[in-house]
Amino acid sequence: MTRYPVSPAPTGRSAPVHTPPRTYWWRARLHASRTTALALAALVLVTAFLAAAFPRAREAYETDGVRQALGSAPPDQRTVEITVSRADLTGGDPAAAYAAPELARQDRAIRGQFTAPLRVAAADAVHGVRTTKAPAAQDAWLPRPEGLTPLLSLYAVSGLDRHAGVTRGRLPHAARPGARTLEAAVTVATARTLHLHEGSRLHLAGLTVRICGLLTPRAPQGPYWAVDPLMAAARQDVSVGPPPQRYWRAGLLLAPGDGPALPAAAEPEKFWRYPLGTGALTGRDAPLLRERLVSLEHGAAQARLRTVAGAGALADSAVDGLLDSFARTRAAIALVLAVAACGIGTVAAVVLLMTAGPAAARRHAELALLRARGASLAGLTGQLAAETAAVALPAAAAGGGLALLVPGERLLPSLLAAAAVGLLGTLALPLRAAAHRRARPAERGDLVRARPSRRRTVAELTLLVLAVGAVLALRRRGTAAGGVDTLVSAAPVLLAGIAALVLTRLYPLPLRLAARPAARRAGLTGFLSLARAGRAPATAGLPLLALVVALTTASFGGSVLAGIATARDRAALTAVGAEARISAGRALPEALRRAVARVPGVTDAVPIRIGIQPADDNGPPLYLVIADAEAYSRLARATGLGAFDARELADPGGDRPLPALVPPGFVTRFGRAPMALQPEFGQLVIRPRVVRGDTPAQPGGDFVVLNSRSVARLHPDTYADPANGPSLLLLSGHALDAGALRAALRAHTPPSERPARLTLRSAERAALADSPLQQGAERLYTTAVGAGAGFALLALLLSLLRDAPQRAQLLSRLRTMGLTPAQGRRLRVLEALPQALLAALGGVLTGAAAIRLLGPGTDLTPLALPDAPGAGARNAVRLPFDAASLLLPSAGVLALALAVVLAQARWSGRRRESTELRAGDPR
Repeated sequence: MTRYPVSPAPTGRSAPVHTPPRTYWWRARLHASRTTALALAALVLVTAFLAAAFPRAREAYETDGVRQALGSAPPDQRTVEITVSRADLTGGDPAAAYAAPELARQDRAIRGQFTAPLRVAAADAVHGVRTTKAPAAQDAWLPRPEGLTPLLSLYAVSGLDRHAGVTRGRLPHAARPGARTLEAAVTVATARTLHLHEGSRLHLAGLTVRICGLLTPRAPQGPYWAVDPLMAAARQDVSVGPPPQRYWRAGLLLAPGDGPALPAAAEPEKFWRYPLGTGALTGRDAPLLRERLVSLEHGAAQARLRTVAGAGALADSAVDGLLDSFARTRAAIALVLAVAACGIGTVAAVVLLMTAGPAAARRHAELALLRARGASLAGLTGQLAAETAAVALPAAAAGGGLALLVPGERLLPSLLAAAAVGLLGTLALPLRAAAHRRARPAERGDLVRARPSRRRTVAELTLLVLAVGAVLALRRRGTAAGGVDTLVSAAPVLLAGIAALVLTRLYPLPLRLAARPAARRAGLTGFLSLARAGRAPATAGLPLLALVVALTTASFGGSVLAGIATARDRAALTAVGAEARISAGRALPEALRRAVARVPGVTDAVPIRIGIQPADDNGPPLYLVIADAEAYSRLARATGLGAFDARELADPGGDRPLPALVPPGFVTRFGRAPMALQPEFGQLVIRPRVVRGDTPAQPGGDFVVLNSRSVARLHPDTYADPANGPSLLLLSGHALDAGALRAALRAHTPPSERPARLTLRSAERAALADSPLQQGAERLYTTAVGAGAGFALLALLLSLLRDAPQRAQLLSRLRTMGLTPAQGRRLRVLEALPQALLAALGGVLTGAAAIRLLGPGTDLTPLALPDAPGAGARNAVRLPFDAASLLLPSAGVLALALAVVLAQARWSGRRRESTELRAGDPR
């Protein structure tokens, strides 16, 4: 009898049920395609970093620019000064209005009305009472250069103990009310000029001032002393009446409590002087700061100020003019940068969309099967969005976090840019999968067989209208008008889009024309390559769009950078006239010329006599340039400034007029008839022979160039006088040794004389790019162009790698039929060449069209030259047509395409046919 095990009686507790671990579909998919996920994460991270860092970098250089614009200005131009005259005082007691406690109370009240971003440097602020009309000193022992008595301004100012050190004596003490003798201090420089010392007495109208101390300013270039230079040192002025006579002016520094005594000597004026604090100023604060200053000078803030300082209080400042100049430069730069930002943003977006292409193609059968088995479109796209979001969103967050390391102020624009990149990276694959609305049988969708639909035709026409409108808007108003216009900034992108669409439509035509003769030839390489090129999918227009946009942006950006470099080179050459310029107000010794000619890098040292001649037509004076014709001709050819043939200025001999090189304006003013000049050598009769717009000694001026041999023949004695020797040396060459040139100047300068001035073209060139606003914009623009080139190369790689498996399988099959490795490489090159040539041709044509169409409206002056006039000026820097910027990016695309194809051929040649030709392989 068989016994069966008896189950135990139930105990009231259910047995534990084993639940299998839950598996998330997106996690399994990411685990199965780690390489693709890591590549997507890296691309999203880099793109998010660039997108988030762009606004922060722009804000950083704008902040540095506005601080430099205000910080480098003279102290009087970055100061707010408030004044109240005697006639505008309110109240019945003028003495109480000038008292130090009242001025201090008003100072605190005025500062309380200043709100951010209007901040003051409290350490350098000063207030007090001063005389508007300086009283004359009656003491006969004071110096009088031409008989006029010195004028002495009185200052009862605050903070004297903090901003000056006592060299001799002491600081002044306030006098008793009603006293007619006051104490004053003067600086050491003023005392030395006016022969003052401790205990000197000065008698003014109604007052006697006793010098009690000599002071040394602690920061003589700071706002406390530099805004009103009379406080720090005496100076010579010239009287207005005929004949003009020189006289001394100086300032006497009284105690702050002596303000009520000033009305007895002259007309007093209360003042408060506030230097602006720029330490916390940002680029975004500039418009609000200007608004606050304008309101303080002419608006509601002035009314509030008068309730504190007096009914006639006036505020004055030059800061609003500096801010206006900064705003114009920033607006022009912003529009040029917006073109680059729009281009790089478009290329990056297209590349992110392209990353979904290989994944969608690889999973086409899977997605079609899921749709055939009833999967909803919303559910399918949601699952794909969750799968890509697990990679794209953390990568975008990481890129945005890294961008916060870039100096900047605001977080929101950077966070929004990183979020947009993460969202685009998340939706790229779901958008491609959304095409599976219904299961369709497999069919060819290549470029040759594709037929444009009505929707595509309407979209192309709409894009064409937008591009034409953007170009016309930019040509009409130019970039120097200020402001960023989205349509204008997108003009190069729209032009590139039109070119990509047109080229995509025209692409099948040359393939068909080339395939017919190739089919009749005995070899199969040409026919197969053209057939393979024609079977590129219709979606190949996306990488073509990315390449054309990137090449157009690179061409536009390269032309911008080339135009900036050319303008700076030209401006530096115009300022110097050669590689180096040595000038002095006296004759330079011949030994100096020989010494600098031996300096490494110097090719030629041309001595020049230059003088100013008054014009007979009461117009601008003429600069008479006398130099050896042979040497000066070599210099003009080397610099490119008005090259001429030395034989044209050869000495005519006899009493005939001397041939001269003159500018076109000279001929307009005086014609070509002989005219007489009267330099220090003696009379010279000249006749215009050569007309040039520039000359090295005086670029762009009203000059007259003569041969020194002709002048020496006519006036040998005066010409040979050492006092009439050349006062200018122009040096030509390459990579001049600046240290050796300065050493030669010091060695050949007498100790009693000041060294001659040395001006280097390289130094002038560097000074044109020292503005933080220009440097930051140029760096950002270069980075944008480089990033666009990188994304374009990535788009090219993606387009070439998309069909790499099918191409490798085809070559393996052909190798089993006898295809040699050389024929395989040739087949790959010829297959990839049509699309690479198409992109390169589109980039060149679209870049040229963008430069030609947008160039007249693009002013590069704010980027290239600091403190230069804007659009409409004669020296406005326009966008040049740079051939290297057009051809090099396209040539790089061709070279990279060939390199990638040859690398693929080499890699696939190492694999065996059994590896590529596997049973059941869907490729």
